Amino acid sequence: MTGSPNAHGRRISHESIYRWIYALPKGELAAQGILLQSKRTVRTPRKSAGERSARIVGMVSIDDRPETASDRRVPGWWEGDLIVGKAGQSAAVTLVERTSRYTLILGLPDGKKASGVADVLIDHLRGLPQFMRKGLTWDQGTEMAEHASVTVAADLPIYFAHPRSPWERPTNENTNGLIREYLPKGTEIPSDQLYLEAIARELNERPRQCLGFYTPREAFERLLKDNVASTI
Repeated sequence: MTGSPNAHGRRISHESIYRWIYALPKGELAAQGILLQSKRTVRTPRKSAGERSARIVGMVSIDDRPETASDRRVPGWWEGDLIVGKAGQSAAVTLVERTSRYTLILGLPDGKKASGVADVLIDHLRGLPQFMRKGLTWDQGTEMAEHASVTVAADLPIYFAHPRSPWERPTNENTNGLIREYLPKGTEIPSDQLYLEAIARELNERPRQCLGFYTPREAFERLLKDNVASTI
């Protein structure tokens, strides 16, 4: 950046930047006209290294994911997670396709139960064209304990990120931040699918600079049309 000192090839980690920001006196960011998207003033404590998530049987690590998964020019790679409501009593699945940033928000009438999550994913994803079902990357939450059922029924391989590594699902993490503008933390997540689809529709109609100011819907539909044209 113009005026910045020469770093001589050295880099600073994002963790150090976060620590510096949250160490500032309360109100200092606002006084400088800086507003964090999360609106937080205190950072959520990280789990200690000794804490571990429950083991999910048959997990396939993100390390074994094909190299094409990291290439945004290759469509059909999804990232997913849950957004959880007040007191953990309600939740919804969030999915985003990496190339187009096309977003799906899927209601969970039965909460975070693994069987319900699997059923919802199967119902909404198995109808997609094969080229749009290359794989799904998820964290190691136990709500994905029935991942094998999804892989078989929807023909969708599922890969698991490392524990406490949200940067391995960056598109989904950013998308969840946008969804939280509509469904703030501490509120109940509705299971009404039409309501959730209305939120997803608004997100999918936002032009994105990273898409050349096309909307995610336009980018997604273009991918579908290009695939049909290539098979004729």
